[in-house]
This record gives sequence, structure tokens and C-alpha cells, in this order.
Amino acid sequence: MEIGLFTEFEWRPGQDEARVFETSLAEMTAAEDLGFDAVWLAEIHFQKGRSVLSSPLLVATAIACRTKRVKIGMAVQVLPLSHPLRLAEDVATLDHLTKGRLDFGVGRSGLPSHYTGFNIPYEESQGRFDETLDIIQKAWTEERFSYEGRHFQFHDVCVIPKPYQKPHPPLRVAATSGDTYEAVGRTELPIFLAVRTSSISELKRYISSYHEGRRAAGHHGPGEVSVIVPVYVAETDRRAREETEASTMHFFRTVGEALMRGPRREAGQRLRSMSFDEVLDEFAIYGSAEHVTDRLLELRDAVGYRSLAVWMNVGGRVPHERVLGSMRRFTECVVRLM
Repeated sequence: MEIGLFTEFEWRPGQDEARVFETSLAEMTAAEDLGFDAVWLAEIHFQKGRSVLSSPLLVATAIACRTKRVKIGMAVQVLPLSHPLRLAEDVATLDHLTKGRLDFGVGRSGLPSHYTGFNIPYEESQGRFDETLDIIQKAWTEERFSYEGRHFQFHDVCVIPKPYQKPHPPLRVAATSGDTYEAVGRTELPIFLAVRTSSISELKRYISSYHEGRRAAGHHGPGEVSVIVPVYVAETDRRAREETEASTMHFFRTVGEALMRGPRREAGQRLRSMSFDEVLDEFAIYGSAEHVTDRLLELRDAVGYRSLAVWMNVGGRVPHERVLGSMRRFTECVVRLM
């Protein structure tokens, strides 16, 4: 099983942007030193006070220069916000610069502000996503190609370079609802799940739709499941709660407010009104090494993940030294029991 560290390059209170990059890059380097298999980068726009990670491909290049072994993944690239040919070029270039250490997760994002800032109607997100994914795969695997879609049209283009990995970097598609789980299953691509706006119970309930979609499309064997989940390991359950509550609740309140301004108002209201006990039940796995191990094994039994990415600083308000301590306890005490 692959073990990764997910990050948003969180904006801690009192830090300027330079310090955010410095601290987060240090955590990425530490992840390799501590034995993580991968680091996973979000793509977040227009979220002052939350994240500086608006250009994950550039940040991935910097991480590649500071590491030798760890895989670098997108979790996820928001496809509808990019020009497909330029994105295909950039990702293929990064694949060469990392010597094939790149893993390309893709999705649409549920935050309308991402689309508003770029003047792209959120209602077009699914159509733009489908066309962009199709175009990128053609750009990577065909010498020359033409394309005629609603949003993009190209005639006899040859995209260079082709990826280092053949036929292309591993692809994973994010899903957040029962319908999207089934749609990803029909594509035969691996699925990327995140405990963020979806709860642990929802992941368990929806995962069958992914496998049903695969079977309906005639794909054989189980699909590959990857999961991102908030995890924090402290010396005791009580310490884990005390060290994370303010930061975690800030995150869910903020994201809940953002979702209230779009089509997912019900999900936003739920996140905005949750208690911390409800977060610990359904949206985070915090506690001692023994407690965290038991819950992660239970989640693995329920959804069958083969790749796990842990998010250690939900809300960005946990001090850097405590994040490193949680990372160390996780690799030394949890991973060896899994």
C-alpha cells in the first residue's frame, strides 16, 4: 500500500507568503526523510488566509529539486480552469523533470469561487472537465490529432513533449457524489476520494457505485481506490483533540460558508454547523497511534483503498513543529501496524 502526505500549503496565522512556502516545502522534504511514498498537492485559488497553492505544477517542480525518491501527485488539478493543450505540455514537461515521479489526479472542485475568479460559469464545469481530460489523453498518446467539442476545437496539432511515463502519468479522477462515483467507474480510471466535504460514511456508501459503474461498462477486476483523509497522531487521544480542534473547526466553518454560495448549499450548511465531536466521528481520524491505526484499517476494509494520503494540518493553524511530530508518529507507529 502506498502512503502519502497531502498538503494545501496552508497559510498559518501571522506568516507572510514567503514563510508559508518555506515551511510547507520543509514538510515535503521531511516527508521523504520520514519514509512517505508520495506527497500530494491541492490546487486552490483566491483563498487568502487559507492557502498559497494556486500553482501546484510549479510547486511540484520545486519539490522534485529537493527530493530524490518521493512521488509527487496532484490532488487534484482542476481541469475546467486550464487550457487543455497548455496543461498537457506542462504536465508532460514536469513528468520529464521528475523522471517519472509524477501522479496526475484530476477533478472539478466544488468551490464556485474558483470558477467565478476566472470568469468561467460553474455550470460548464462537467463539460469542460470531460473535454479537457479527453484532449489531454489524445495529446499524450497521439502524434497529431484534431478535436471538435463544444468548448475546444483544434486542428492537426502535435503536442510536445510526450510524457516520460508511457503512455502517460498515472491518472486518478476525484469523485464527491454517487453519480460521479459511477461515472468514474465507467471510465476504468482509478478513483480519488477525499474526506473533506464528503464524510467517511458517505465514502463507504458511495464506493459501491464506482464498482457498479465498472461492471456496467464491462471492465474486469476491482478498480484502484485512493483516499485522502485528515489524520493527526498525538501521544494521547486528548492531546490530539486539544492540538487540532481550533484549526479543524476553522477549516470546516470556512469551507461551509464557501459552499453556501454555490449549488452545494446543503453540504455547506452541514459543514458550517457541525460540532467537533461530529467532525471526529465522520470527517477526521485524530488520536493516539493505536486509535488512528484501528480507524484507518476499518476504513480500508470498507472502501478497499490501495493508496492513502494523510492530511496533517486541516485549517492551517497547527504549528509546524507539531505537524512534524504527527508525521513522525504516523510513520513510526501507525504505518508499521498497517
